Amino acid sequence: MMAMSKSMLEHQEPGDIEALLPWYAAGTLNARDSHRVAEALERDPELAKQYAAILEEYAATIELNESLGAPSSKAMQKLFAAIDAEPARSASAASQQPGQGIGSRFAGFFARLSPKALAWSASVAGVALVLQAGLIGAMVAWTPGGVFETASYQPQADLAPAPRAETARPVEPAAAPPAAAQRAAPLTRSLGAETGPRAFVRFVPDARMSEITALLDSYQAAVIDSGKGGVFRLQFAGSTSKQAQDRLIARLQNEAIVAMVLPAP
Repeated sequence: MMAMSKSMLEHQEPGDIEALLPWYAAGTLNARDSHRVAEALERDPELAKQYAAILEEYAATIELNESLGAPSSKAMQKLFAAIDAEPARSASAASQQPGQGIGSRFAGFFARLSPKALAWSASVAGVALVLQAGLIGAMVAWTPGGVFETASYQPQADLAPAPRAETARPVEPAAAPPAAAQRAAPLTRSLGAETGPRAFVRFVPDARMSEITALLDSYQAAVIDSGKGGVFRLQFAGSTSKQAQDRLIARLQNEAIVAMVLPAP
């Protein structure tokens, strides 16, 4: 089994092992790959020379970064070692002081924590603040037009006024035409004592009230009764003899606005 694994390493392409050399120098390979690279370095002198060159380049890079002011690779370990070496703060006396506020309580809580826990808490808080700032910036950039409105806001122009309740108005009858009103009005004239001939008279449909009134004035007549069908019973001034009544009827028949005339009792 061991001979088979060695033969597989011998037949493995050198490029695969060479690609793992930088990670092997940095110490970031897993156990399996680290074992493969170590066996290859022991077996291949050329590969060992390449690894030595990579180590020199890696060390030069670290020295250059330290000369420029950048922290070294062991700066974090040194920091945590120094923090662990410091004694923990005692906050029991401060917490028992009378009249302490919320700020003092928070200070006492953080004083109970170890320096290493405080460092980790500060790191996590810084990352949370950065994420929150990025999220707020993305939300502001995504809002169209940058308009901020509350849910209860509503423009006054969109609020339609409430309809007013309208009281029912009585329907007024349509005004009758002047000619129809004149025809519907009863014709009444008084001659004092009821003497003189009488006649039934029906006027033409288009007769005007002014023409009918003028005819009644010219004949000194009065309306005694207005029957159906537009027939009026008129009483005239003058003699009640047969001859006078015939002359009166003949005159009325010649009037343009009279359609029919007959003697009346």
